[in-house]
Amino acid sequence: MSQNEGRRRGSKLWYLVLLIPFVFTLWVPSYNFAEPTFGGFPFFYWYQMLWILITAVLTGIVYFLTE
Repeated sequence: MSQNEGRRRGSKLWYLVLLIPFVFTLWVPSYNFAEPTFGGFPFFYWYQMLWILITAVLTGIVYFLTE
């Protein structure tokens, strides 16, 4: 029983990983550029789309590690 309690306590720290995309998408000066372009898209757009993929991966990692 103490092993489950220790796992639960430690697993709550994994939820902090979900703050990473939140911080990087709200910190506007980090992506407020038009260059470099990727496939004709300005940096702003592909940066945001990249964070959608990164967030999905991080959410999956947190889900499986806290399950």
